[in-house]
Amino acid sequence: MPPKKTQSTKKGANAKLSKAQRLRQEEEERRLKEEEEAQLQTEKEEQERLKREIKEKELERLELKDRERREDELNELCHLLEETHTALAKWKTDAVEKAKWEKYMLCDGTPDPTVQQERNTYISLWRDDPEVNITPVLKQCNLAVQLVEELEGLLIDVTDPQESQKYQDTLIDLQELIHSKHNLTTEEILKGASSNIDTETGNMQTVVKDDNITLCLWANLKKNPRFKGLTFHETSMGFEIPKQLAVSDIAVRILHTRYDHLSLLARMAHPTTHTPSQRSLAGSDGIPADTDLPEQGETKVDMDVKEDNEAQQQRVDEEVQSIQGLEGRKSAASLQSRKSSPQSTEGRASKIQTQMDALGAEGDLTSPSVQLTIMDQGEQVQVVDLMQYTPLGGVFYYDVFHLPPQAQQANGWEIRQILNTGLQVFPYPTEMSSLDDGAALSYPLIGVSVMLPDTVVFLETPLVARWDAAGKQWRMDGITDVSIEKEEAKISFKMSSFQAFVLMQETYANFPFQSWELRPLGQDSAVFTVNGALIDLSITIQGDQCMLEAEQETGLSHLTGKWMSRSTLQKAMLNAGVNIFVNEYTDKYVSTCFKDPLIEHAAYEQMALFASACAFSWSKWNAKCGTEHLVIQVCEHHGPAPVPKDSWSLYLLAAQRSLKLEITEKSEAFSTDHYPGSEFHSTFIHMLQVNMSTDAIAKTRTSNYLFVNTVQGLLCATRPLRFS
Repeated sequence: MPPKKTQSTKKGANAKLSKAQRLRQEEEERRLKEEEEAQLQTEKEEQERLKREIKEKELERLELKDRERREDELNELCHLLEETHTALAKWKTDAVEKAKWEKYMLCDGTPDPTVQQERNTYISLWRDDPEVNITPVLKQCNLAVQLVEELEGLLIDVTDPQESQKYQDTLIDLQELIHSKHNLTTEEILKGASSNIDTETGNMQTVVKDDNITLCLWANLKKNPRFKGLTFHETSMGFEIPKQLAVSDIAVRILHTRYDHLSLLARMAHPTTHTPSQRSLAGSDGIPADTDLPEQGETKVDMDVKEDNEAQQQRVDEEVQSIQGLEGRKSAASLQSRKSSPQSTEGRASKIQTQMDALGAEGDLTSPSVQLTIMDQGEQVQVVDLMQYTPLGGVFYYDVFHLPPQAQQANGWEIRQILNTGLQVFPYPTEMSSLDDGAALSYPLIGVSVMLPDTVVFLETPLVARWDAAGKQWRMDGITDVSIEKEEAKISFKMSSFQAFVLMQETYANFPFQSWELRPLGQDSAVFTVNGALIDLSITIQGDQCMLEAEQETGLSHLTGKWMSRSTLQKAMLNAGVNIFVNEYTDKYVSTCFKDPLIEHAAYEQMALFASACAFSWSKWNAKCGTEHLVIQVCEHHGPAPVPKDSWSLYLLAAQRSLKLEITEKSEAFSTDHYPGSEFHSTFIHMLQVNMSTDAIAKTRTSNYLFVNTVQGLLCATRPLRFS
């Protein structure tokens, strides 16, 4: 037994010794592993350091090389742009002279809109013209409407405050005169109502149409107390009236003008106050933004402008009272909206000599004023913000008049009472009076129904606004029982009084863009496609002409497939309700990533220069790269075929340089690392030239200046790099 105990003790000691050895061995292995990992980490860090040093040296080399050729590249770009601008300026001068000569040779009786004496003479002669027959009067009205459009175009470009005031005075005079002539012809038709009685109803009803207006007129001759309303089948417009009107000597008129002069009055009565918050980009022939108001102090010119604005306000007051006196009496209780006060925000500017400085890219710093909500006799007044909403399809004037005395037949004689009062408004509702117990009199609502204009696309359910003549503004309150029959494209509603009204929709309903692409079709030809929030559009560009194409035909058949200038197409699209164009107010209503306007403008100029040979497209990384950078997909492309998906490359544009990116549209994260083997360039076009063929570069150098200007104007007017 003792020997066994000794053997067991030895085994236990050996076991303890083996365990200690194993622990020491494991500790040694851990130590060696940690040393090995530390060595690997050191080697990795050293490799990373070496890579950074190599990358920094490479970047320094590329930056040095870029700086060495910067002046040459900027000079070449400036030369290309200067050639385009010089040729364009000469073309515009020649076009103006040609237009003047064609206007002179036309001899249509309209004056030269730039000559005040001719304008005044035209207005004076037409005012004194005794003609009241509907056909010749409407012909004269159409000429006057054309003159109004020409004056609106001149008013946009004029810079002299005194000259601007003269144009506005003429506009107001013409609008007043057109409306006056409409009333005179209406009165003349109503005077002969008894000789044009409808045998079925015993009343008179007539419809007159031309290119600019539709006149629906009804005279109440029978005074049937059971009469509820009427639909003019020729136009599908109709009205509903209460019993007290059905038994009165009245006439109801629905006058639809396909132009809108009331919104122009509203803008002149409530001029928008601008504040410097962002730059507005405009093409060479685009619509310029209004000038900024001074933040402090007033110069002599400022005082002149102030006096002109006061005179303009008084002039508009007189115009509204003259043209819309009937609406003024009906809504005299309306309050005028308060004027917005000037605001100022601090702009931002770059001190670095960049391609934007070299190009002289400029824009007006402006922002919208705040739309105020006011109270009218305790009720909320919903004043329409004409920046947020756009009236579409013209104005519907809904009026009720005293029926003029009708001719009487006696012994072969026609006896007619002659009144010199003109067309008289029938008061409805009548002057509000109080009953003995202080309760106000109540009046039934009046109804009206109209067809949605067939030249307008309503991307959303249309809104209705009525004209407040006292406040000189559109209002959305007071409109009830609105119903829309989509299949018949008809809208019906009720109001408390007879007033002019319009159909509206949100100006920026199609923003922001989901994607966009500018693709060349050949020399001086390209197609610009915009996938909007609600509708997709494409504009084909050929020289200085543009053609709209869209899948939706309803409301656009008068525009699609027709060539016209860019500015004409832009105006036509806005009037048709398909807006893809921006202005200095857009960022108040559309939320997207902000971009430096100078970098953006420089990009559009250079994209236009290369639009005959390169395709440009939206990139998801543009929203991730910050305000000081732009990211665009670009590739060389020829022919009308679509761009292959694997042909695109990403380019980063900044203030000082442009570079080709290593990432693709399918990458998981954004990175500013440049494409291996590529270099930096001070301009976008020189960056693109590196990977372009000789033929493609030659094509860009022979691009027509009208094509370049049209592409640039379209890009600046839509700003796809900012609002997508």
